[in-house]
Amino acid sequence: MGLRRAVADRPLQPLSISDYSEEVTSQPSVYTRTTLFDRQVAWLYQLVSEGQLLADLAFADIVVWAPTQTGSFVAVSHLRPSSAATLFYRDVVESNIRPEWLPSVSQAYSEGVIVDLPVSEAYEAGRTRVRAVPVRRKDRSAGSPSEEIIAVLTRHSNLSDSRVPSRQELTFDACANDLFAMIAEGSFPDPDAPSAPARGAPRASDGLIKLDTAGTVTFASPNSLSAFRRMGFQNELEGTQLAEVTASMIAGTLIVDETLPLVVTGRAPWRSDIENQGVTVTLRAIPLRKQGERFGAIVLSRDVTQVRLREREMITKDATIREIHHRVKNNLQTVASLLRIQSRRTHSDVVKDALSQAMRRVAAIAVVHDTLSEGLSQNVDFDVVLERVLMLVAEVASGGPQVIKPQKKGAFGILPSEYATPLALVLTELVTNAVEHGLKGIEHGEVGVTATRQEGELVVVVHDSGGGLPGGKVGDGLGTQIVKTLVEGELGGTISWSSDSHGTRVEIQIPLRFLHEKETLQGVPIV
Repeated sequence: MGLRRAVADRPLQPLSISDYSEEVTSQPSVYTRTTLFDRQVAWLYQLVSEGQLLADLAFADIVVWAPTQTGSFVAVSHLRPSSAATLFYRDVVESNIRPEWLPSVSQAYSEGVIVDLPVSEAYEAGRTRVRAVPVRRKDRSAGSPSEEIIAVLTRHSNLSDSRVPSRQELTFDACANDLFAMIAEGSFPDPDAPSAPARGAPRASDGLIKLDTAGTVTFASPNSLSAFRRMGFQNELEGTQLAEVTASMIAGTLIVDETLPLVVTGRAPWRSDIENQGVTVTLRAIPLRKQGERFGAIVLSRDVTQVRLREREMITKDATIREIHHRVKNNLQTVASLLRIQSRRTHSDVVKDALSQAMRRVAAIAVVHDTLSEGLSQNVDFDVVLERVLMLVAEVASGGPQVIKPQKKGAFGILPSEYATPLALVLTELVTNAVEHGLKGIEHGEVGVTATRQEGELVVVVHDSGGGLPGGKVGDGLGTQIVKTLVEGELGGTISWSSDSHGTRVEIQIPLRFLHEKETLQGVPIV
């Protein structure tokens, strides 16, 4: 999840969390009701990114309440636990705070202390306990350090289950209380922690290891122990130094993440991978602090062997695809060179012209493949492609006495490769035809390509300052047939010609809805 850091102190749209997800969803109706500023929302973004961890450790629903302009509170975020049943079957985001919660939440907000509400009947099922935790934000920017209470987090625990909790549940609950205390102090989430990709991120249910200040394991969940045993460690983790355990498993490894020692000792809020016997486990450390002093750490672990294998396969496939595009481009350039050589050797003007046109068409396709070989995406920035295509066409004009430089206006944007190739060929044909025929005999002429991209379609206009269509009719040559076939068949669009005393105008309309449907099937969105 990306975090938005802003410097202006204007109210900004708050965030919400969809069910069982860490994805931030905008709630415009909440935006007008809160008093949050940009810097405060940025802190809440960081807190909500850790919200699923808090909910899973606490076995409880987590709701974030922001102050409103009317002096009350409104729910801006709601996270449900994956480790227990939710108490809220309906999303509470945008809801006003319940009257029975308001005094305690107001106290937590005004005094900056954690407040426990009396046990009451549940909001929707069973008996519940509610705890209000102030969300404190510390400003460490230039100048004097400052802190402020910006919101209140409530923890809603279900008390209907009367069984004796297990040791793991008690440890998870203790870790949750430690983190809630750090939230109230403003030391969690850690602003110095680097952002990490969500894919493969360890969760509490994947494995949790608790360390003391010396780095000794005081608790290891069954899933974390299983992950280490798959890497070859067959003893108990509890009572050992996690740093020594990991050092013994990676002995002889040539490449080791330099952040690993800080992670396995719990001294830095970072994330690192260890690999042994073909198994990869990712570790994420969360230092536990009280009044600035570290008293232990939580280390989350997860077996990401399959995730890393898929990532490596994707990298290999991307590299292979890029290499294929590069080789196709080289082969097409070779074909274009052969056509150019053949064109120079022939004595027939008709054959020379046909070979030159074929050479330009092949070169236009090569430009698209060359662009694709430079990136991992199968989408291309067509504005870059067109600039190179227009350079090819400019070579046509430079062969005679004409002074013509094609110009581009507007923006095409990102297009998938299957549409960039036919469009590049179409524009090559149209601009070349405008230079060779529309501006024939004109010493100084203009050729322009204008692109207008809207939500529903892409409109491209090619115009020149020549004498117009001969006889007012469109020719039926090979170039015209190629253009019509590509526009109507490959692009699903329409093309029209018009001319007057000011020149010729060709308009192409390509429905973006058609392109979007094609791309949706492949899982690649059009930008």
